[in-house]
Amino acid sequence: MLSDATRVKILWALFQGESSVNSLANLVGAAPTAVSQHLSKLRLAGLVDSRREGTFAYYSASDAHVNRLLAEALSHAEHITGAATAQSSHGYRAAGRASQRSR
Repeated sequence: MLSDATRVKILWALFQGESSVNSLANLVGAAPTAVSQHLSKLRLAGLVDSRREGTFAYYSASDAHVNRLLAEALSHAEHITGAATAQSSHGYRAAGRASQRSR
């Protein structure tokens, strides 16, 4: 599920707070239909939750486990590509912890 850059961006955006498809589309720079398809896959995988309010659907990241999964995947990718060393700090980890505290 995390092999697609758009899905990673969507998940990261959802760690900042609940969002609608159109808001997520603006945040990740993708068409709403594409975001909707990605959200459907992420929801089926249990990585995001949804709720309905009238005709609108709002999405959120499932829980802190998904946040840690995403942080580890990003960390692994940085180390595999050489973008980070073993001693490097990770900016997204600090941001992820801040969003966990606000929950």
